[in-house]
Amino acid sequence: MSGSIVAEALAKAVTTHRGRALPAAMRETAERLLIDIAGLCVAARDADYVRAAIGSWEADGKATAIGHARALDAAGAAFVNGTASHGEDFDDTFEGGPVHSGVAIVPALLAAAERHGISGPDLLYGIAVGCEVMCRASLVAPKKIHKAGFHPTAVLGAMGAAAGVAAALRVDEKTFASAQGIAGSMAGGLIEYLAEGASTKRMHPGWAAQSGLRAVELARAGFEGPRTVWEGTHGFLHGFANTTDGDWSKLLDGFAERWISETIAFKPYACGTMIHPFIDCARRLARQGVDAADVERIDCDTAEGYVHRLWEPLDAKRRPPNPYAAKFSIPWCLGYALLHGPVGLDAFTDANVRDPAILAIAGKVNYRVNPQDPYPNEYTGHVRITLRGGGVLEERQPHLRGGHREPLSRTDIEEKFRANCAYGGWPGARADRWLAFARGAFDGKTIDLKEFRA
Repeated sequence: MSGSIVAEALAKAVTTHRGRALPAAMRETAERLLIDIAGLCVAARDADYVRAAIGSWEADGKATAIGHARALDAAGAAFVNGTASHGEDFDDTFEGGPVHSGVAIVPALLAAAERHGISGPDLLYGIAVGCEVMCRASLVAPKKIHKAGFHPTAVLGAMGAAAGVAAALRVDEKTFASAQGIAGSMAGGLIEYLAEGASTKRMHPGWAAQSGLRAVELARAGFEGPRTVWEGTHGFLHGFANTTDGDWSKLLDGFAERWISETIAFKPYACGTMIHPFIDCARRLARQGVDAADVERIDCDTAEGYVHRLWEPLDAKRRPPNPYAAKFSIPWCLGYALLHGPVGLDAFTDANVRDPAILAIAGKVNYRVNPQDPYPNEYTGHVRITLRGGGVLEERQPHLRGGHREPLSRTDIEEKFRANCAYGGWPGARADRWLAFARGAFDGKTIDLKEFRA
């Protein structure tokens, strides 16, 4: 397959393997995504950026923005749900990419399901195909999309959403490939949000979800996209990774036979994924009785790939300008974890970002790049505290907790979901109904989300 036109090879694989039973682990991952994403939508539903997202969307329709009374057109629901579920950076991650696939794919597929009456098995297949495209594509040219200044979730999300919706709608192979070509011209998403903690990252998967959905609708109506969108001279890699040299076998070999997206990670903390191992180190150090007043300095070993997003400019990361910027600051999150423990949704407030005690610790945090760090294959943490008087305490975390080496349990996911629903004001009975929906969503019936509009 690796010598084929990529979009056509994907289309053929999706058609060839349709009807084969998915592995139980892939279905379980898809169910967990339904649960996690709904809880995140509810948790964020009253946030200013979500209110802006839904308020700025003109078109009403028959699709559900989870937790909101107003029904939108399918593209609007995909946009709002994708934005809300990613907005607090508490969502799923594929470790090898990294990409957040569920928050682009599930909103697109739920919106398409409501619009077109897609059955449960087709919804499941669409979610699996969309997530698989995103996760596999993130391995084709590792780290190069980020280095080119683009957010991989944003640009790969449009492609994955288009693939997932096309698979769920059972389009023919020509239409599938054309939708990929169209989605390539809709993809976008700069990482300049890092400069000021702006909200544009929050909308990236929402924009990708509605872009993928629109790309398929255009292709179904006869609009043509370039078949060579992925690998062409002026194609996806050239535009978003500054290269045409990618390992396409990572995307194509075994596609729809082996499902690497079944290892998607779910987050225990509401901040950038690569920060999590450092938080775990800090929490273990705190349990050893570290007194903040005794801390002389904190040194961390880190991957080179973290530096431009989570470490630099160091002075700004030590004093983030707002709560959202703090979510992408290792120094600030370390300070919070040492003083308060778990870094949840309630950590990121204006008062905490200005807290002198947290800032005092963050101001003592330094880093050095470890050239042997295994990122992006593993996310690791290392924290070394030097105490006044010369004592040293040290902790290492060799992998991402919640990831493929130490996954959260289904019970963990459901407890997180209930906590997020309570945070966003959903009563327990409504949370129970969503859990029941998630357990049966893929079992044949069409999708109706009207009861979850408030």
